[in-house]
Amino acid sequence: MVCTQRGFTLIEISIVLIIIGLLLGGVLKGQEMINDAKIRNIEQDMAGIAAAIHTYQDRYKALPGDDKRAAGRWAAASDGDGDGLLEGDFDSATETDESRIMWRHLRYAGLLQGDPAQSGQPRHAAGGLFGVQGKSGGLLLCARPLTKKFAEIIDAHQDDGQPDKGVIRVFAATGAIDFSAPLTSYDSDESTAYSLCKIL
Repeated sequence: MVCTQRGFTLIEISIVLIIIGLLLGGVLKGQEMINDAKIRNIEQDMAGIAAAIHTYQDRYKALPGDDKRAAGRWAAASDGDGDGLLEGDFDSATETDESRIMWRHLRYAGLLQGDPAQSGQPRHAAGGLFGVQGKSGGLLLCARPLTKKFAEIIDAHQDDGQPDKGVIRVFAATGAIDFSAPLTSYDSDESTAYSLCKIL
């Protein structure tokens, strides 16, 4: 008895490859849509934080975190020193730094969601944190860490797309932020992480 085996035809193989291609394309497009949503969320959160800071300044005539009359408004609040500057790095872990107290002031004022007893920085959609620190003549609102793609897109959407110019500056993802020394270009390595800071 002769047994014959029938193989796949070229048409059958082509159909399978087309289906695999469609599935792979759908997954990649889905991931791109998720990343776009995260970028929009980060941009909206940055705008919301900036608006909350400006509203606090208009309402209380003081910088949140630096407000020396906050404890008079909210019994459990800590006062700042009232010198018009926000002391502390944006990613400070020191509870008494004004850059951390600021988050409590904004929450006590009802301008940001969250427990006012917590001074921790809010998280952004890419899993890192937001923070604010003072700079000569103003404030920096920073997000860390961000991928190269996220940093480039946010910079292009909200500024000039150049990491060392404009109102948005890009820095290494580790270490303190020195506003006078931003990165001059993005690394070619897609896995490099960045800190992105916007002048308020």
